[in-house]
Formats: sequence, C-alpha cells, structure tokens
Amino acid sequence: MAQLTYAQIDQSILDSLSPPKKGYWSVVAGLLLGVLVGAACWVYQIFVGIGTGGQNNPVAWGTYRINFVFWVGIAYSGTLVSATLHLLRAGWRNPIARAAETMTVFAVCIAGLFALVQLGRVWQVYYLIPIPTQRMLWPNFISPSMFDVIAVSTYLAVSSLFWYTGLLPDLAAVRDRTTGRRHEIFRLLSMGWTGAHEQWRHYTRGYLFFAALATPLVISAHSVVSWDFSLGVVPGWHTTILAPYFVAGAIHSGLAMVVTLMIPLRRIFNYQKIITLEVLENIAKTIVLTGLIVGFAYGSEYFIAWYSHDIVEMETFRWFAMGQYRWEFYIMALGNSLFPMLFVFRKIRRSITLLFIICLLVNLGMWFERFVIIVGGVAHGFSPYAWGLYAPTLIEYGIMLGSFCLFFFLFLLFVKHLPSVSMTEMKETLIQGAVNHES
Repeated sequence: MAQLTYAQIDQSILDSLSPPKKGYWSVVAGLLLGVLVGAACWVYQIFVGIGTGGQNNPVAWGTYRINFVFWVGIAYSGTLVSATLHLLRAGWRNPIARAAETMTVFAVCIAGLFALVQLGRVWQVYYLIPIPTQRMLWPNFISPSMFDVIAVSTYLAVSSLFWYTGLLPDLAAVRDRTTGRRHEIFRLLSMGWTGAHEQWRHYTRGYLFFAALATPLVISAHSVVSWDFSLGVVPGWHTTILAPYFVAGAIHSGLAMVVTLMIPLRRIFNYQKIITLEVLENIAKTIVLTGLIVGFAYGSEYFIAWYSHDIVEMETFRWFAMGQYRWEFYIMALGNSLFPMLFVFRKIRRSITLLFIICLLVNLGMWFERFVIIVGGVAHGFSPYAWGLYAPTLIEYGIMLGSFCLFFFLFLLFVKHLPSVSMTEMKETLIQGAVNHES
C-alpha cells in the first residue's frame, strides 16, 4: 500500500466511474428481468391471496420469514464490520468499508420489503407504524412484527447516515472532476463540501460518533430480531442463546457476502493494488473466528437439549439432524462451521477461487440455518398430531429470486456510478503504511 500515491488512488477509483460497456448493461438488464419476475409474483399474491405461498398449518412462516432474517443478518453485519473495525483502527478495513456499508443499506431495504410481503395484505402495514390510529388504538407492541418494524427502521436511519457521511468527501472529489449534468448531480450530493479544516474536523468526529452509535445498535437490533423466536414457546426457539447466536451468525454471513462482492469488484475494476490479497486474507481469518462461534452455538443447543432431559427438546434436535429436513441441517452445519475452518490453511485462504467458493457456501449455509430454525421448529412442535412439512411454491421462489436480483442490481448500479472504495480512508491507510514502512 505504501507504493501508491494519492493521485494513483484517486485515479484507480475514479476510473471505475467511466462510461460502462455493453456487457455491464447486459448484466444489469438480466438482473432487472429477475426483479420484474419477483414483482410480478408479489402482485399476483396480493390479488389472489397469501395462500399462493406454501405456508400452512403448522408452518405459518416460510421463505418470506427466512429471507427476512437472512437479509437482516446481511444488513446488520455490514455496518457492524465497518463500524467496529473503524473503532479498532484496523487499516485493512478501509478498502472494504464502503462495500460493507453499501451492502447494509440495500440489504436492510430488501429485508423491509419481505416484512411487507409476509403480511399478505400489504395495506395492513399501516397498523404496524407506532402511532395511534384514527380509533386511538396503538399497535400491539408484543407482536414480533412490531419488534421488527422498530428495529429495522431505526437501523436503516443510522446506517444510511453512517454510509452517506463517509461518502461526502468522495462525492466532492467526483464533483471537481466532472462537468455538465454529472457535475450538477454531484454538486448537490456533496452538500457544499470544500475540504476546509472545520469540515474535516466535524466529519471525523461525526463519522466516529456514528461508528460508536452503530456498533451497540447492531447488537441490540439483531437481538430484537432473535426475540421473534426466543419469546415463543416453540421447541428449538425458546432459548436465551438465540440473541448472541443471531449476532454471530450475522457477522459470519456478512463477512462472507463482503468477500463475495469484493472479489468480482477487484477483478473488474483492477483493484488488485487497493483490495490486496492481505485484506482478503484478514477477512478469511475473521471468518474462521465467527465460524467457531457459530459452531459453538450449534453444539450448545444440542448440549442444553440433552442436559435438560426435556423430551420435546431432545426430540426436536434429533429430528433436525435425522428428520425430513436433515439435508438442510447438514448444509447448514457444513457451510457455516466446517468449510470456513479450511481458512486455517494459508494456501486456501490466499487462493482467490477457493476463497470465493467457500464464502458462497457460507452464505448458502446461513440461508439454510434460517430455514432449519424457522421451518424446523414449528413443523415438529409439541403435538405429534400437528406435525407437518413445508415446501415453497413457485410464487415464493419467484419473490426470492427477485430479492437477490434486486440486491445485486442495486449494487451494480452503485459501483458504476459512485465511488465503490473510499478514497479518503485509502489515503489514511497509505499514510499509515508509509509510516510503518519508514520505521
């Protein structure tokens, strides 16, 4: 990093904003088509009814809730990784911070959409807003949906401010290097940034404040999402370990998603000197830590079920591993706990191909973790007479496809029209690297 100059950092990142090629627009068009498919499935569900999904007794929450928790985990981890590493002054965070923060904003918006999708009657969201209705009735604050509205809306506000604050100096840098309509757009977005000493002083303090605010907020907000389950009496849900378990899982999936996004970004925009192999290797080492925490949580659940000698709990966790959803359980366990341990070997974590594949497997494992928790718990509850299986319908698959396409669609638009790496923070890394090099 010490071999780069300020001008080279600016030029490398600003080159990524050059007019896109036809291949870029082809990928964008394909993702947009997937978004339209998902939107069409959602509209069909609104007109026909929530029964078009596979939710039934006893599994009233299906892929809609699974995807909601999955995207919330991705969203919360992005800001947590960026904010926590900023507080710890980890220099290797700077090349990935912008992607992590952007991932947060887009993922939390998609999670919010799933909160609407699972309602069925979308217009009923009016009764989830924490204000008195025209009948002077307050929403039901013991409802899990109410928890989620408050947690997600609060987190969206803070993470958006954290993300936009970090963007300001870079938006001004793009403004000063453009003309015409683009100049006017970036002039408005940069909000009068001139780089004066007072502005930098307020910027650094404000960014530090948001980092300090976002870190405990993420932990508390994702704990609130876990209460959707732990406050219930469903076997496998009613446990105090879910809050730290969900937070660790969110960081685990978020780190994997950051690598999944940064490796193609590194290749497409020639960011090899900015997003170095050492940066990716440090993320892989952190994934090993979070994978151990998640694996410990899995083992703790089984130990507590055995130690309690509760017949229902023991049967529930036995069924997770040996019942009809056992393959989903094995994908979860292998993808989240075993495969990340391969990063212990230096040769594997320094291989770009293996790094990308294992991180994809982690994301797959985290999705199936939510499947096992949400579907497995209610499908095999207290009463054997009420046991039942769940399978998603084409409508649910279509909406899920649309959500993933929307996420990558928004991210592709972002990286081509706004700085995808923070020039300001990269220069801070350069100074630190130069000092270390000289010493």
